Amino acid sequence: MSMTAGKIQTSPESLNAGSHHAAFFRQSGWLMIANVAGGLLMWAVHLLNKKIPPAEYGVFGVLLAVAMFVPNIPLQMVFAQQTARALATNRERELAGMIRLAWLGTLGLGLLLALGAWIWQAEIIAAWKLTNPAGLWITLLVVLLSFWLPLFWGVLQGQQNFFWLGWSNIFNGVGRLGVASFIVLLLGGYAAGMMVGVCLGLVVAVGIGIWQTRSLWLSHAQPFDWRSLLSQIGPLMLGFGAVQFFFTADTMFVKAYFSGDDAGFYVSAGTLSRGLMWLVIPLATVMFPKIVHSVARSEKSNLLGVVLIGTAVLAAGGALGLTILGPWVIRLAYSKDYVSIAAAVLPWYAWAMVPLSLAYALVNNLLARSQFRIVPVLVLLAVAYGVALIQFHNSLITVLKTLGVFNLLLLGVCVWFTWGVKGKAKMENGG
Repeated sequence: MSMTAGKIQTSPESLNAGSHHAAFFRQSGWLMIANVAGGLLMWAVHLLNKKIPPAEYGVFGVLLAVAMFVPNIPLQMVFAQQTARALATNRERELAGMIRLAWLGTLGLGLLLALGAWIWQAEIIAAWKLTNPAGLWITLLVVLLSFWLPLFWGVLQGQQNFFWLGWSNIFNGVGRLGVASFIVLLLGGYAAGMMVGVCLGLVVAVGIGIWQTRSLWLSHAQPFDWRSLLSQIGPLMLGFGAVQFFFTADTMFVKAYFSGDDAGFYVSAGTLSRGLMWLVIPLATVMFPKIVHSVARSEKSNLLGVVLIGTAVLAAGGALGLTILGPWVIRLAYSKDYVSIAAAVLPWYAWAMVPLSLAYALVNNLLARSQFRIVPVLVLLAVAYGVALIQFHNSLITVLKTLGVFNLLLLGVCVWFTWGVKGKAKMENGG
């Protein structure tokens, strides 16, 4: 900004930065609205817990956790990165081949999982305490759709088509709630019926993603560099896969080590606490393809600071709100059987999500810039977290303390690789 002839003149660079930030906040704001709306609709499904036994609600929670255990975050980020890079470097035809190959590959993986479930059906039903075998087969279809959803959401994200990315999320929640409510309230269904709602919601969401990205995957495909692709995909899958393990592992371990009722109480607190991520994930979602695009074109980006401040304020504010209002929310949303245990674990769960939210933003920044040195550390930390959950699970609070400690360690690792490694390199190079 400069003064000329008594007037203030704004440089083109500052105007450009301002327009970029305005677009970022507009896109992030829409995704927050969509995430909150879609998330509330999906959360509303859990209100049906009042119409089914606690043990059945625990079954529903573990079936959902199985679907969540699909590496949807890594898959989405891989295709967000590849799409953003392809569009920045005019390699759309190579991208078309990648999308088709991944689509067929995940279909083949789904068929293999179905074969394994058919062979070990009795053992799986016993381990998960399923009362209706149909729940297993519906969950397998949910798993297949859970592979396809991040694939096409990743392409939408890489295109920066956040409008339809948001609507896909909303319609996913509409389908899930509408169908599950119909089956439970009118047909008397339990966990398996609720999973039918999850399945049909995914069908709608995947359909939107397929239709809105058709211009890319229907185009004439060209061969692509396998080595270059694998050098990017491998670290992205491992890095984001390790982070996703922090999101989902605790629920599956609780289901394995605790009674069906305790698992149901834990799922209720986890559902409310993970709602914090509906607010903060959109910031990283919008940031990621923009940084990939900037790196591909050797441009500078200063979005990380904005994203971190927004994430910290939203996550901490949400955790404080759940700490104060959590018992009231649980009484409103769940039956009286849930209140004492769920209200006790909710503050622990909510505050454990704060460092995880900040770490997620930093991981997005690092991997968008292809700074993959952090990946082996993320994987080792995830393995250590899994071992710790096996060793320390004498109570639900102990599980959450373990989650909180490892989320803090995860945040510390991300901070070091974001700023500490750079500072050390500068010192070694003489400042």
